Formats: sequence, structure tokens, C-alpha cells
Amino acid sequence: MTQIREYDVVVIGAGPVGENIAQYAIEGTDLTAALVEGELYGGECSYWACIPSKALLRPVAVADTTAHLAGVTTAEVDRAGLLARRDEWVGGFDDSGQVHWAEGLGIEPVRGHGRLVGEREVEVTGADGPVRVRARHAVVLATGSVPVVPAPFADVHPWGSRDATAVTEVPDRLVVVGGGVVAVEAATWMAALGSRVTMLVRGERLLAGQEDVAGTAVGRALQAKGVDVRLSTSVTACHREAAKDTGVGRIHGGPVTVATDSGSVEADEVLVATGRRPRLDDVGLDAVGLTADDVLAGHLPPWLHVVGDASGEPPLTHWGKYRARVLGDAIAAAATGRDPLPAPAHAPVPQVVFTDPQVARVGMTEAEAREADHDVEVSDVPFAQVGGAALLRDDAPGRAKLVVDRETGLVLGATFVGTDAGQLLHAATIAITGAVPVHVLRHAVPSFPDASEIWLRLLEALPVGLRRP
Repeated sequence: MTQIREYDVVVIGAGPVGENIAQYAIEGTDLTAALVEGELYGGECSYWACIPSKALLRPVAVADTTAHLAGVTTAEVDRAGLLARRDEWVGGFDDSGQVHWAEGLGIEPVRGHGRLVGEREVEVTGADGPVRVRARHAVVLATGSVPVVPAPFADVHPWGSRDATAVTEVPDRLVVVGGGVVAVEAATWMAALGSRVTMLVRGERLLAGQEDVAGTAVGRALQAKGVDVRLSTSVTACHREAAKDTGVGRIHGGPVTVATDSGSVEADEVLVATGRRPRLDDVGLDAVGLTADDVLAGHLPPWLHVVGDASGEPPLTHWGKYRARVLGDAIAAAATGRDPLPAPAHAPVPQVVFTDPQVARVGMTEAEAREADHDVEVSDVPFAQVGGAALLRDDAPGRAKLVVDRETGLVLGATFVGTDAGQLLHAATIAITGAVPVHVLRHAVPSFPDASEIWLRLLEALPVGLRRP
């Protein structure tokens, strides 16, 4: 008979979201938690997404800035040095530090692939055979997401995001399919590494869902770096004569031909960056009478929870960790009989795209606010008109946009597109979360000459009536 270990909470998936769930569900209590992981503790973010991509992008951004700043010698990206920096940040794919962290908090790591086999019961298949773990209170699925691979690419072994961040063989010619965050960020560092990049984007602009200025500015910058950006272009077929799995980050066989509705493109590799979907097809939902649709609709038994990318919410590490902290506290509260900590009904979702220029956005776009029937007032300020922002780079590309509800004076959304724009975002997140009206925000004095001065210009661009209580 398979041995059964019992814990108060069992978490499947040991990425940052799973780690946060396990930590917040037991800290300050006598509760126990098991953290189940079939790959590396630390998850996608630590080894194949957030960390390596930003390790690659920051030196590229610094070099770009030197090309637009008088009084400094223009820097160049050193390919070997850039890849070595990436390797240092992923720690050689050694997750022992993550495991040690979990153990230090009293969380028990259980290595192997976990799947539900019954109510509050999980079977973990590892190197030493299967074991079963049972939860007294809650099982949490924090299994993340997997790339969507459209049908034309099914048989050609295309690159996914893991290949792009773990690149070891830089293709001379790279086709990037997609126009979202992964696509534009990967195009940025692959071009810096020496690839001739062609982007095939089905939509009419990059970064659909952001303010129009974001996609326009990033597209112009990519083109200035030599990237061939082809909008309104749909892939119809893809062919590779010698497709094979050669390993993550290596060129997967011979040359690739990508057929589109406007002609064919030849390349040495193709990166498919067309989105991700929740990883729910291998977690045993059928064993408890559920489907993935049930999970995404929130139709779950009270003992089962889903959080992070797996939940279908915005696939952002910081957002998943926030939701994990709230859920972890709620699980601990239910298990110990105390009240959970209060949390707002709706918190805004911030996001930074680490391109050149950066794109930082939180809350609604102008279009989203109008669609939600808000009476909207908008202020829109170029970075070049703000001394502190203009000092960051001589040509000061980009704009800032504030979307305000005219009736309440509350900020509904903010977008910043420019050099180091991500550093401006948290103030907007606080303003929305704290429901701070703009007539109060005008008393939050920005330092001069700093890029935060753009907040003053945004508020001054609003009608006088909104700036008064």
C-alpha cells in the first residue's frame, strides 16, 4: 500500500506563487505544508521567465541609453558577457537555495509530479516511486501556465519562451511570431545578441490591450534596432525539413520557412510567442469530477483552490504572489478559526514591459474606462516636456497618460512609456488602490529634477475643477 503523508495544506507547484501560498498558509501557526514540484523549485519565473529575461534586458537598455546621451562613450553589448550574466542569475539551474528557503520556514518539499487522486489527496510521482499526500484543510493548484503552440508550428519544434531566455545558440535569422510582451522583449535581446529579427504580428499593432502609444513607441524603437516588424500578418503554414529537439536554447534543426498571407520568410529559428494557457490538463481534475472549465469559472469544492497563472488571472508573477498572500492568509484563518486580514475587493494589476522604451501600466486604459461607462477625463504629457524625464536621455521618447473619473476625481488608470518608466508606476498603483482623488494627489510633491515630476505635469493638464475638492 502506498504510504500516505498528512499535512494541513498541500500546494502543487513550487514557483513564486506556490511558495507564497505555502508560506502565508502556515506562518505564525502550528500548521504544516507540503510543497510539491516536478521540476525546479522557484518555477518558471526564476529560471525561464522574469529573472533571466530581465538579466538579459538591463544591459541592453543601458547600452541603448549611452547611444542617446551626450558626454558618454556609446557602449556595445558583449554577447558572451550578456549570456554569462544570465547564467549567473539563474544559478546554473540549481534550485537547492529555493529548497533550503522552504525548509527553513517549515515547509516540506516533495519532489515529483503531483496530481489529484481524490478529495484532499494528491499522488506525487517522483524518482523513488509514488507517494501520497493528504491535506487536512486545503489543496492548492499553483501549476502555472504553458505556451500556446498554434497548429502550423506543431511539427517544427519551434522555440518557446524557455528557449529564448535560455538561448545558447544565437540564430543568424530569427522569426518571432506574436506581438505581446514576450515577443517584444525577446525581439529586443535577440537583436542585441546579433540575430536579424523579423516579427510577424497578426494584429494591427504591438502590445494590444495597452494604450496605442505603447505599441507605437516600442515598434519604432524595434525598427530602429533593425527589427523587421510586420503588422496585420497571419501565419498560414510552417515547414522545417530537419526538425528535432536539440535541447533548450539551441537551434532545433534545419532552416525554417514560415508562410504568411503576404509571402514567406526564411529563418534559422522561429520563436512562437502567441500566449500561454493555464496548466490544468495534467493535475488530475477528472479524479475529483472537475474540468478545466470548472476551475476557470471558479466552480470548486471548498477544500480546493487555484491561484496564479493556473487560475486564468493575469499571468504576472507579482500579481500571482499577491493573490497567493491573500489566499494563504485566508486558508490559515479558516484552519485556525480567526478572521482573515481585510483585502480590497478589487486591486489594480500593474505591469512593466522591459523594452526600449519601457511600458508601465496599471488599471484601465482610456478605451476600457469608456467601455465601462465612466465619464472620463484624460491628461497626456510627453516625456520631453518634463525636465527630470528629459534628463534621462537626450531624445526623451515616450509619453505619460492618466485616466481619471470626472465625477469622483479618482485615478482609473495610468500608462508611462519612456526611459525607466517602470519606476513611475507604483505611485499610480497606490493612488488607485487607496482611492486617492487627484485634488489630494496634487499635494504629493515630486522631487526636482526627477522623472517623477511628470506627475505634476499630468495633474496640471487636468481641468481646474478636478484639481479642487
